[in-house]
Amino acid sequence: MEKPDQIFEPINHDSVAEAVVHQIESLIVTGILKDGTRLPSEREMSELLKVSRPKLRDALKHLEDQGLLHVRHGEGSFIAPLTGTALTPAFLDLYARHPEAFFDYLEYRREQEAFAARLAAERATGADREIIAAILDEMERARDAQDSEAAQIADINFHSAIVDASNNSTLIHMMASIYDLTRRGVFYNRDFLRTIEGAGRKLLAQHQAIAQGIFEGDPEAADKAARAHIDFVEKSFRIGHQRELRERAAKKRRVLAGQK
Repeated sequence: MEKPDQIFEPINHDSVAEAVVHQIESLIVTGILKDGTRLPSEREMSELLKVSRPKLRDALKHLEDQGLLHVRHGEGSFIAPLTGTALTPAFLDLYARHPEAFFDYLEYRREQEAFAARLAAERATGADREIIAAILDEMERARDAQDSEAAQIADINFHSAIVDASNNSTLIHMMASIYDLTRRGVFYNRDFLRTIEGAGRKLLAQHQAIAQGIFEGDPEAADKAARAHIDFVEKSFRIGHQRELRERAAKKRRVLAGQK
């Protein structure tokens, strides 16, 4: 996240509290301030915005009343959970029992991530490209260290960074909910992919291809690379699912053979 003095702007407006509210709302809408983000201290924010602390308190109170902020006494002010969860716990359990639903999830991600990559290739700023490049470095280090947890975190951060670089506020907030499911391991278990020979190298190359299309400002290449990445994941999991079914059948045959 950028330093506070780089995202907040001094207030110059007749209605100071309203201007503070508007600026923070805009940062939330554009996805710069996300769920759970802690705001700077009251003293720091008043200095950054160049407003009095009473006016700032009025603005923060208004945002809290709107349900946009959570104030935790002794901890500070935090952006409230706004995107919610895509599915209820009961429905998540249902999905877990029916692997075919996972492929619907991938189908959705394929279209949305290809769209995000295309927009990012057209709209990404220099700062966006720097963030994506830094995450690619993290992915490479995680692969070399065979650190599956770090690799999964970097993977999600990579796709989130591309969505952010799309500069489409609706896409940013909708995909935040989808990536939350991924973080919780509801659908996507990267551990399986590690059992496929050369998967780590292939996944890194796929992410690099997506980034390259964005860095070169080539929407078609970015779109194509994003689709190819999800296609690889889908194919790998279909193979894995079929292998699991065959192994279950073989175990049953072994049990029956032992009974003879």
